[in-house]
Amino acid sequence: MEFGPILIWRGSDSDNVSLAAVVSLRSENAPLGFSVGDVPVDPKRLAEIDGHVIWRFDFALPAGQVAEYAYGDQTFPVDTRYDGDLNIGFVSCNGQENGDLERDPEERNLMWNDLAARADATSYHLMLHGGDQVYADEVTNAHKLTRHWPDDLSDDFTEAELEDLFQSLRAAYLHRYGQVYSAAPFARVMARTPSLMMWDDHDICDGWGSLKPEIVDHPIAQTLFRAAREAFLLFQHAATDADVPQLFLDQTGRSLSWRYDLPGVSIIAPDLRSERTRDRIMGENGWAAMEKAALDVQDRVILVSSVPLLGPRLSVLEWIFNTFHIVKKYHDDLRDQWQSRAHRVEWQRMLQTVLNLEDQGATVTAVSGEIHLATRAVMDSSKGGVQQLVASGISHPAPPKLYALSLGTFARLGEAPLAGHPIKIAPLPGQHHNYSAERNYLSFRRLDGLWEAQWSLEDSGNTPWLTL
Repeated sequence: MEFGPILIWRGSDSDNVSLAAVVSLRSENAPLGFSVGDVPVDPKRLAEIDGHVIWRFDFALPAGQVAEYAYGDQTFPVDTRYDGDLNIGFVSCNGQENGDLERDPEERNLMWNDLAARADATSYHLMLHGGDQVYADEVTNAHKLTRHWPDDLSDDFTEAELEDLFQSLRAAYLHRYGQVYSAAPFARVMARTPSLMMWDDHDICDGWGSLKPEIVDHPIAQTLFRAAREAFLLFQHAATDADVPQLFLDQTGRSLSWRYDLPGVSIIAPDLRSERTRDRIMGENGWAAMEKAALDVQDRVILVSSVPLLGPRLSVLEWIFNTFHIVKKYHDDLRDQWQSRAHRVEWQRMLQTVLNLEDQGATVTAVSGEIHLATRAVMDSSKGGVQQLVASGISHPAPPKLYALSLGTFARLGEAPLAGHPIKIAPLPGQHHNYSAERNYLSFRRLDGLWEAQWSLEDSGNTPWLTL
């Protein structure tokens, strides 16, 4: 699939903003001319997959203005004024588990059209993608070894067949990213707005890491992860393994956690999938990366937790599901959460890390996707409370409203994993229920030094601004 340019944020200083632009072209097609002003930018060849070449353009734009770059005969404006007022978007769950690529594009991308119109009126300086940028579950249909994933994993294969599986999966991931990235409203936003992305399970496959060890440790599963990881680096970070030490906090690449700073704000995204098992969310490398990320932060911290950091007492639901053998699928979904009984100690550790950020003088806002609903929560603290904003998903169909009402009722049980720091789930501004069952995305703004957030909902429209 051909697509691009997709802008990826690399960093900034007082003079310049560093960016990468990734494009995919059929191998017989040379990249179009790329330039900033009158200065041409040479492409770098990243990979070749299924008759397509993935190219990257590394370039810088002057800071503090609406700058431009050109690709082919098109010119794209990029707002590089990061010192004052600031607009940051957040999206997640860009697809659905089954039949995503067969959906009517107008219906599928309805909220992307809304976001693109908003970006036309008031440009975003940065777009955060909080997980499930693609729903890749069906890539397993690409090869006989994964066709019945994960219920039937054969041990009857050769190394050559594993390599054939890898190449088939690479092609399937490329096709899926290409379909999603070439959608007109998505492409319009992403060519003008630098992105920062962190993956979640559907960028690999449903429930990755929360499945049983004999599944995820199997050579076929590890081949699946290898292909998904390559795609994540290429299409979400315009990178290969050679770029990992410069772009991620863990130089080994076992954890793909990252942190980037803009004037006055640090954005931290722990990788909650690469090292995940049924008994842990992050391994030693991920926690070392998180500790590194938490040093010398800006006055404002946005913590991108792909699954919600603050949530209700899901351990009760887990007990009910396990005791009464309720639908097995939901066992893995619950195991994915920080609030799972299996992850309680680790959850407490992350919450304490957040409170330590507050002790440095930072105001922390966690932002998440994953649950296909919109909601918010507050954890009490001595500095006025840590806020959690959930925006999910921008194209995934909303669940039934009865589901949202039931979860909202359950959330009234409350939760306090850290003594003295209770967590409360709350409705969005202007809404009456704790969870809103509508497709949605989120906008942050810093206006005259004040941080606020606003949800855009498919049926209800924009919420009032929430002070952060």
